[in-house]
Amino acid sequence: MADRLPMLPSLRAFESVARLGSVRAAAAELHVTPAAVSQQVKALEAELGLQLVRRRGNQLELTEAARAGSETLTAGFRLLAQSVRAMREHQARPQIRLSVDPTLAASWLIGRLPRYRALAGHVDLLLDANRRYADFARDGVDAAIRFGIGRFPGLDAHFLLAEELFPVCSPQLLDGPHALRSPADLRHHTLLHNDWSTRVGRWPDWQDWLDAAGVTGIEPKSGLHFNDSLVVLEAAIGGQGVFLGNTTAVQDLIAAGKLVEPFDLRLKSDLGYYFVCTEQAAHRRDIIALRDWLLTEAKADRKEA
Repeated sequence: MADRLPMLPSLRAFESVARLGSVRAAAAELHVTPAAVSQQVKALEAELGLQLVRRRGNQLELTEAARAGSETLTAGFRLLAQSVRAMREHQARPQIRLSVDPTLAASWLIGRLPRYRALAGHVDLLLDANRRYADFARDGVDAAIRFGIGRFPGLDAHFLLAEELFPVCSPQLLDGPHALRSPADLRHHTLLHNDWSTRVGRWPDWQDWLDAAGVTGIEPKSGLHFNDSLVVLEAAIGGQGVFLGNTTAVQDLIAAGKLVEPFDLRLKSDLGYYFVCTEQAAHRRDIIALRDWLLTEAKADRKEA
């Protein structure tokens, strides 16, 4: 029958590939392997008797048949997500689903949540800790804290926190034969790196800091490299080296005495954190209360910095 729908997983896999332009990106979004995505797309092609995706070198290209249905298929999944969200919103206890980077959640947000929960009439939070940007319609997210330069088209955005970068280490590195007294002493210590790339703006690195400090003779790429900021912070706390930390990730650890800032020099970044939501959600009283509380917390942090 012409109107019989293919299996939903194969449609979902194809929609994600068509929208993102990559099997690997689709696999990350759907939390499956690239092979599983390719298999689902091939199954859809077999069921429809059509070629939907072709490869040109390392690039994926949609066929005319695929382009004819991909946009409406995306719109259809958005409608499904909205329908599910509407049903969930009728639960007995209201809830805000907040998308937030796992590092910010662990190092900054969670420790402040008791003050939010002490607010009269607060609404329960469901923290969606995920490094990728959530799709508000598809993922059922009510609001998010996003990292960037402040340009979020189509969203209501409010600045929360700026970022500065500066060396941090365990207090134990301030003692001993190679105690950190001046930036030149870094030559006796391991540099810790969090290897990641940002979509927009520029994130300063050890080369930038050493240049600003006027230090030469240190290889800025040497040391231990990590791909997760929470892991590199544990290495710094354990005394394994010196990390070029950012304000939101390390300020509470410094306050707790787990890390220290051995030097006065800080680098500013044009990147920061913003509270964002759809323009429609921006008028909800529960979202306004959460936003205002976050703005108050962030403002207090900026005054203390």
